[in-house]
Amino acid sequence: MGKNLTTIGFDADDTLWQNEEFFRLTEARFADLLRDYADADHLAERLLQAESRNLGHYGFGIKGFVLSMIETAIEVTEQRVPASVIAEIIDAGQEMLRHPIHLLPHARDAVAELSKSYKLVLITKGDLLDQERKLAQSGLGDWFDAVEIVSEKVPRTYIQAFMRHGDGPERSAMIGNSMKSDVVPAIEAGGWGVHVPAKYEWEIEKADAPTDHPRFRTIGHLGELTDALKSLP
Repeated sequence: MGKNLTTIGFDADDTLWQNEEFFRLTEARFADLLRDYADADHLAERLLQAESRNLGHYGFGIKGFVLSMIETAIEVTEQRVPASVIAEIIDAGQEMLRHPIHLLPHARDAVAELSKSYKLVLITKGDLLDQERKLAQSGLGDWFDAVEIVSEKVPRTYIQAFMRHGDGPERSAMIGNSMKSDVVPAIEAGGWGVHVPAKYEWEIEKADAPTDHPRFRTIGHLGELTDALKSLP
């Protein structure tokens, strides 16, 4: 494997286990609840606007998503949304928080194999309690040397995490599905960025791939990760 690497960072949601799919299903339920007030496309646009506005207040995760749905429901109904609809939105969010973890293909094998040769660090953003719950349910926790649950992923995040738990970003690689949060800032920090595309991509997480950068790699799934790391100098 890459002889200069000592530390591997993994994203969690939609890299190791499914996440965005449950948001899509809940958003469809939300659209059905408000079908008498707005068509699905318009509602999705308004919800995305609310989520973008609210990231600085609520951060990433299910709780912020639920609050953004409630805010959107109030707006599109001109403050006439029935209490029963608000109750259903809250119930949908609680159902998401109770949903069991579904590991993505090859996740367990990849983490187990790489833990034999590297320090592994889980670097994920979102609600603290929910991320801790998902990690515990995943059964992957024992293979990680450290866990960082952060409010945002920017180059400074990776510099600090890989200095704290490894030998600095230059000897580290970050594995994730988000170009904006996992790959680009890790490369800007001086590390490697390995993109693992997910089935769904949240609009807010889109960014251009740094295809010309020598520290960028992309793979089809986690089953290809070991070979990708072997190719690194």
